[in-house]
Amino acid sequence: MTLKHEKISDQLEEILAKNIDAEKGYRKAAENAINGSLKAYFGNRANSRQTFNEELKRQMSIKYLDINVDGSFTGTVHRAWMDVKSFFSADNDESMLEEAIRGEKAAIDEYEEVLEDAILPPIIASLFSKQLTQIREDLNNIKSMEDFK
Repeated sequence: MTLKHEKISDQLEEILAKNIDAEKGYRKAAENAINGSLKAYFGNRANSRQTFNEELKRQMSIKYLDINVDGSFTGTVHRAWMDVKSFFSADNDESMLEEAIRGEKAAIDEYEEVLEDAILPPIIASLFSKQLTQIREDLNNIKSMEDFK
């Protein structure tokens, strides 16, 4: 495996791990949300990220490697923190929205970095651009819900 190929593979695996974390995080937020609309919103975001993950795994297996990623340790700790925060927080729905906003901003930064930094095969670059657009839309939607009480 060439160094360039290895770097791209590492970046794709990292994005996939973080997307798996986002999917699991949104599922956890849907479980913990009190407001029915917010519960449904988080569930829809989890399903969207699941689709992202399936698309990315399919392209990675075609172009790069056999994938065996199940999220990251940091994501597991973050979900546990969301559970604790939900248990002790009177404003848990608002706290989960804030965490979702933080996570989406981080995802945007990561996608932009890989798109700028890596020489991706056109099909993967196109997939990343499409997913990045969706994440930006999700961030705008979440921000509009931030005043939710």
